[in-house]
Amino acid sequence: MPHRPAQRIGPFALARTLAWLRLCAIAGQSVAVLVCAWWMQLGIPLLPLLVGIGLLAVFSVFAAWRLSQPWPVPEWETISHIAVDTLVLGYLLYFTGGASNPFITLLLVPIALSAAALSVRSILAVSALAGIAYLVLLYWHVPLPMPMHDESHGGFSLHVAGMGVNFVISALLLGFFINRLAHALRGQQLEVQRIRERALRDEGILAIATQAAGAAHELNTPLSTMRTLLPELRREHANDALLAEDLKLLEGQVDRCRTILREMVAFGKTQLSQEPERLNVAQFIRSCLERFQLLRPEADVTLEMDEGTSHTVLRTPPGLRHALINLLNNAADASASRDSNAVALQVLRDGGWLQLSVRDHGPGFATTGELALLGQSQKQSGLGIGLALAEATAERLSGELIAGNTEHGAEVCLRLPLAVIADN
Repeated sequence: MPHRPAQRIGPFALARTLAWLRLCAIAGQSVAVLVCAWWMQLGIPLLPLLVGIGLLAVFSVFAAWRLSQPWPVPEWETISHIAVDTLVLGYLLYFTGGASNPFITLLLVPIALSAAALSVRSILAVSALAGIAYLVLLYWHVPLPMPMHDESHGGFSLHVAGMGVNFVISALLLGFFINRLAHALRGQQLEVQRIRERALRDEGILAIATQAAGAAHELNTPLSTMRTLLPELRREHANDALLAEDLKLLEGQVDRCRTILREMVAFGKTQLSQEPERLNVAQFIRSCLERFQLLRPEADVTLEMDEGTSHTVLRTPPGLRHALINLLNNAADASASRDSNAVALQVLRDGGWLQLSVRDHGPGFATTGELALLGQSQKQSGLGIGLALAEATAERLSGELIAGNTEHGAEVCLRLPLAVIADN
């Protein structure tokens, strides 16, 4: 992560903005040249001006193709785009009065846009380029011819009119495109904030995982001791039927704890190896429900899954099974708070997505007009990390976790792209 929030939007966004600005420039320059030559009857060199606008159009097509490619856009390439725009504008100004042309201030537009997106060194380079162009046009240019009978306009000279048009164009361009740049900047800042929040959440999950690994290691010794002593206690109290039954139950619970610890270790090894299981959807869902029923035998799970979805083969990544079991466990806890054990699981294929929807009959998520932050359900028990773990798994698989309220409770939908998890 960067050590400070991003303060500029980068070369690619500026290059896209310049592409749109270039299209506007081509249209505006074409109209201006034709109006001056045909309507105002100014003696400007029409052919060289149209050639310059045509070259800019050709470069605009190339720039649009370049921006559609997946290659990154470095700063030097953005500066080269600005250089082409500046050279073409300087070429057009050379044939239309040079520095005396009221549109000479359009050389400042690339500098203003660069200041919002590029480094200081790049801004200085763009400023130097614009300054050199201005100095050249100040001494070398073709004088702009004046229209005949200019006094008939009541003293409102062509230069003053051009300054007014230039002011309007500059205001519109700077207002619109800097607003686009600011919008992109706000979006980048929001993305940085989301990344920071994810990093903090993952940090918490890593801390929990570390504590869980330590606890699993430490619990193995007392569980082994209990597993050794319980059969002896059962033999010593074989005549006490009630105590023997309790000891048998306790022995079963100890074995269950040892099994859970072994599964934790096996899951950790699988996570490190990053080797996914290859199962179809029906097998995967069945294994999840079997594990969940062992953990929550009192829960009444209803499964909805169509035949086509059940045969889809998945490369089940480590953690997906635990994410679904966490969602089922949360739903069972929420339903239990309303004296209900009903949990519904719907599995369907929605285009290129596999959708796992878990519904409960609990009080739903806390709402204040709209759905509250993910994870803030009204469930009273649990550690409160089930949804966070499921969301982390969804993001790792390029999916999403959507939570909402239904008529009878809450619904959490885990959507995963089949392009990532399907075995094609």
